[in-house]
Amino acid sequence: MKEIIITEKQLEDLVNNLKENHQSGSYMAKQQLFTIALTAYKMWEEMEDGEQLEDWMESKIAQSEQSIISVVKAFIYGEMTDGDNLNLDDLVIGK
Repeated sequence: MKEIIITEKQLEDLVNNLKENHQSGSYMAKQQLFTIALTAYKMWEEMEDGEQLEDWMESKIAQSEQSIISVVKAFIYGEMTDGDNLNLDDLVIGK
């Protein structure tokens, strides 16, 4: 298993960002997104091409993908100005 190495400055910045976000409304969501991204990337790195996962694992990954895509689409839509016409079904993420 590979180790992820970060500099002291990167660690300090990460801790400071988490502390700052703790005072705002969605610090837990941001922390959870970081954990999801980091652990998913780690698993992706470790998987061999063509490696077979158990059916329940593949199902959970597919469900998670759809859940994250739904949240991202809603978040992006919420960031849009009222003048923009955007159909969420037209957004393609990860393809």
